Amino acid sequence: MSRDIASANSVPLTSELFKNTVYKPNQGRIVRQLTALAIWVVAALGCWSLYGSLRGGIESGSYLIPGIPSAVLAAGLWFGYRVVNWPRFADFLIAVEAEMNKVTWPSKDELIRASVVVILTIFILAIALFLFDVLWQAIFDFLGVTT
Repeated sequence: MSRDIASANSVPLTSELFKNTVYKPNQGRIVRQLTALAIWVVAALGCWSLYGSLRGGIESGSYLIPGIPSAVLAAGLWFGYRVVNWPRFADFLIAVEAEMNKVTWPSKDELIRASVVVILTIFILAIALFLFDVLWQAIFDFLGVTT
C-alpha cells in the first residue's frame, strides 16, 4: 500500500500533463476546484495583458493578435486542470481540505468582539505613537538637535 502511494507521488508533472484522468475524484473537490479556478483566472488575466501588448506591437490585421493569447489561454486552462490532478499536488490539496474541515470557526458574535478589540488596540497604539512623536520632537527642538 505504501509503495502505491510512494509511486503515485513520484510521478513527474511533465508526464501527468498529457493524461486525461482525474486523480482521487471524490476527495478534496472544493479545494481542487478553487485552486484550478485561481490558476485559470491568473492565466486569463495574463492572456488579456498579452493581447493588449500584442495589439500595440503587431500590425492590426494580423491573426497573431488574437491567436497567440488564445493558444496561451488554452495551454493555461489545460495546465490548471492537470496540475490539480497531479498526484503529489492533489494529495497536498486533499490534506489541506481535511485540515480545514477540522478548524473551529468563530461565531459571528465572537468575530465581532475580536474585531472590535483589534481595531481599538490599533487606534490606541496609533494615538500613543503620535503622542511619543510629538513629545520627542518637542524635546529635540528644545535641545536644538533638529534644524
